[in-house]
Amino acid sequence: HVQLVESGGGSVQAGGSLRLSCAFSGYTYSGHCMGWFRQAPGKEREGVAAIDRGGTTSYADSVKDRFTISKDNAKNTLTLQMNSLKPEDTAMYYCAARPFATEWRFLLQSTVYNYWGQGTQVTVS
Repeated sequence: HVQLVESGGGSVQAGGSLRLSCAFSGYTYSGHCMGWFRQAPGKEREGVAAIDRGGTTSYADSVKDRFTISKDNAKNTLTLQMNSLKPEDTAMYYCAARPFATEWRFLLQSTVYNYWGQGTQVTVS
């Protein structure tokens, strides 16, 4: 049974930072692609950052140079460090995992991911 649990969301002023974590269990992490997605009210879910099993990362243009995705295989944790936050970053953030490799160009597409967490709210004012 695969389980993804996000934490670390909250409210912060523009220019501030937050660190999101995703604890995962139920599968062997090393064989997976993982990503962070977000969805604001009235908008479609969008890919924010992703990392493949080789450690290659992909970022949405809107968060490049501000957000950093990383993984800790030993702790089974995926992390998203978010700096210089903007009001437009306000959304529910979701962690996602895929059991097989995919092409780099698909890493930010939600349709390739099989497992999802419940989300954690990030509000920037």
